[in-house]
Amino acid sequence: MSNVIQLTFPARSQGRAARRAALLDRFATARRSQEDVFWLKENAEILNILESTSQTVTSGLLQPGARAPYEVIYDTLEKRIGFFPQYYRFYLSICLDLEELGMPGAKGEALVDWAHAQGLVEAELSDLQRAEARRLMLRRGVDPSANAAESADLTERLLSFIARPATFMVPNKKAAYELTHILFYLSEYGRKFVQLTQRAQESLNFAGTLAYLDLNADLLAEICVAMRYAGMTPPQAWETWLDRETSGTTVEGWEGAMAHDDYHEFLVSNWAMATAGKESFLHAVPEGRIAIHSRQRPVGPLRRMSQCLLELDEARSGDWSRMQDTICAALADEDQIGHLAEAARACTDFEAFFAGFARTGLTPTPRMRAQA
Repeated sequence: MSNVIQLTFPARSQGRAARRAALLDRFATARRSQEDVFWLKENAEILNILESTSQTVTSGLLQPGARAPYEVIYDTLEKRIGFFPQYYRFYLSICLDLEELGMPGAKGEALVDWAHAQGLVEAELSDLQRAEARRLMLRRGVDPSANAAESADLTERLLSFIARPATFMVPNKKAAYELTHILFYLSEYGRKFVQLTQRAQESLNFAGTLAYLDLNADLLAEICVAMRYAGMTPPQAWETWLDRETSGTTVEGWEGAMAHDDYHEFLVSNWAMATAGKESFLHAVPEGRIAIHSRQRPVGPLRRMSQCLLELDEARSGDWSRMQDTICAALADEDQIGHLAEAARACTDFEAFFAGFARTGLTPTPRMRAQA
């Protein structure tokens, strides 16, 4: 059984660069083995966030002692990507971000050329994975698409997906995360302006409303980042709540096996703070292995709202003004009612959102097929 070691450090006692260097060191050396695919995922994510927010860590990452664990990875990238080509996107991301953050060397171009020559993108089944691979390779001037028309078609399919707001009126976390990542890739993580249609903006608004109703800080943080990359401003209520939840996160010393923790929510919530122009990664980082835990949250109103509508069956309506009292009566407590009210105020068009969320008139009517 693992034991949590309670270590308390004044956050301000570690300088900004020192906190980032310490955080990178713990992710690189203390949480998981470098042969673990979850090590690749975690380190690709933290490096990507630091690089994309231009939070250079020269006084941390570039010092030989602090960069030593990444030097081992960087020095052996060719062997690793050659033996684990299925993880080429992780390795390319880590390599390119390390170089942008100041790691001496220029392996990125050769690794991109090798991955392209091996046709690794051809093994990707989804447009989202192909879009990520394209974004990574274009950082070194290579578009893995067969031609310009194929690349344009990929972009068009991605834009078509995010321009269907009905998808994001009902709980579907997979679709919502795909929405955010499409914006990350098309905007090149905020470097390129993406002109969104009104319908695509509605998709972000509705997906964020669902995440807020569900008290899902991880997803809501990504949606806030995607909004800002698309030139939108997230509702103040969302960002205020995220700031409060991020402040309540604990970064603790940890002994024993590394179990699942809330590292991803911690990273993307701080990312959202940084893209909003706020100071981020303020938590002091203990020595040794760390675990990251969000503070305990109450149950949000989303599930009970959906259950209430399901139980109403044919009596449910997509008219929020008619259903508001019924929904509020079904919620567990005043906190849920208050949060729903806040979500309704924050949503640009809550009436339209609720009309889709209620799912009235969607039950298919059975019909006899014509006889041949």
